[in-house]
Amino acid sequence: MKKNYQKTLRASYLGFITQAITANFAPLLFLKFHTDYGIPLGRIALIPTAFFLTQLLIDVFCARFVDAIGYRRSIVISEIASGLGLAGLAVLPDLFADPFAGIMICVVVYAVGSGLIEVLVSPIVEACPFEHKDAVMSMLHSFYCWGSVGVILLSTLFFSLFGIEHWKWVACIWALIPLYNIFNFATCPIERLTEEGKGMTIRSLFATPVFWAAILLMVCAGASELAMAQWASAYTEAALGFSKTVGDLIGPCMFAVTMGICRVIYGKHGPKMNLSRFMIGSGILCLCCYLLASLSANPFAGLIGCVFCGFSVGIMWPGTISLISPRLPQGGTAMFALLAMAGDLGGAFGPSLVGTVTQQAGDNLQTGMLAGSVFPLVLVITLIIMNRRLDKVKDRL
Repeated sequence: MKKNYQKTLRASYLGFITQAITANFAPLLFLKFHTDYGIPLGRIALIPTAFFLTQLLIDVFCARFVDAIGYRRSIVISEIASGLGLAGLAVLPDLFADPFAGIMICVVVYAVGSGLIEVLVSPIVEACPFEHKDAVMSMLHSFYCWGSVGVILLSTLFFSLFGIEHWKWVACIWALIPLYNIFNFATCPIERLTEEGKGMTIRSLFATPVFWAAILLMVCAGASELAMAQWASAYTEAALGFSKTVGDLIGPCMFAVTMGICRVIYGKHGPKMNLSRFMIGSGILCLCCYLLASLSANPFAGLIGCVFCGFSVGIMWPGTISLISPRLPQGGTAMFALLAMAGDLGGAFGPSLVGTVTQQAGDNLQTGMLAGSVFPLVLVITLIIMNRRLDKVKDRL
């Protein structure tokens, strides 16, 4: 029988939507957790820290053990963990004397699922016999963007219609997506990137110069994306004086929309484009967006820079994966896990740098954004050097 790899692709789309839900749902409830459970905001700030730290640990775990466990078993575990963690938010906080302990357990559980999804979905799709895999990869990653937009808009709509006091029902509704996707991943065809025992080791990967270039690209990609995305709401409020709700919809939501549009455009027209040039152009646009947001005296111009930054970073993460995969075809799971870890490190370091510089500059967020412009600058320089060296290798051949 002919294998239905479109089913694999649909399951992978839902996988990235699941990851978007786990990353974006709880932050919508931070103030609700504060008022209902009396949790100090300082402790609530530990929720995203725990989420991303768990993802980093899962990246390291995947690099060493997923090949032994198996892709199918691991990706099914990711959906189970995501579903149980989201549904648990509606139950566990009320079962503990300290509700924060229940919330943190749920966050760690669904972060395990999110981390596995982040590492496994890309190689699962990469191993499928699709044509123009760089375009397929870009389209795949766009579903994280649409998932982010969906969870923000639909959750906000539900809260507006029925009241935020019914947030537990929303948590259970979102949990249905990964629980449904268990069946998809359990039955779809899943291939291996490399034969068992033939993938490159972590040591051999780090001995390869082009892999170090890819690591640097992923750090810059994660930092460029999240430094702007996580400060977009605050920037919108500070620059234009909008409320928190409107700031969230105009800032992070529009950022995700433009990022998704970029990935869809490359997904549709990628075969006609040069990926390296598209990434260099995107990096230059990203640098311009950061400079516009940080140096413009016109708040609306700054807002345009903030929103279109989403478009500029759209290709960076999936594009780096597509650039390195054909150059290291034996990279295997370890390569994808280490690339994901590099992206997460950039995602943790970028917003932190912007926040630290902002504080040292007397809470001047534009100065913080100016510091963040170093990430797209380094990305562009790395891509140019990488392309020149690869061209020299081709000339010798």
